[in-house]
Amino acid sequence: MSDVGDGTIGEPLDLVRLSLDERIYVKMRGDRELKGRLHAYDQHMNMVLSEVEETITVVNVNEETFVELVSTVKRNHEMLFVRGDSVILVSPPSRD
Repeated sequence: MSDVGDGTIGEPLDLVRLSLDERIYVKMRGDRELKGRLHAYDQHMNMVLSEVEETITVVNVNEETFVELVSTVKRNHEMLFVRGDSVILVSPPSRD
């Protein structure tokens, strides 16, 4: 294991450690996405985020025409605990 202070990455969690107190993007199970500031995490990828914007994608299928209707719901949270087993991906947020 190497020291993150010199900027080297020795293991996957070193990338997450470099994102402490930075805004991150988290893709989760259930078509949910989070963007927020990372305050804490552990080896199970449990995380504490603040200033969180949650986006939920909902797909409804019309049973008569079989047309998919995709809608999104956005919610804001001041502070959020994220359970690690629901996390699929963690990255810096995209620069939209």
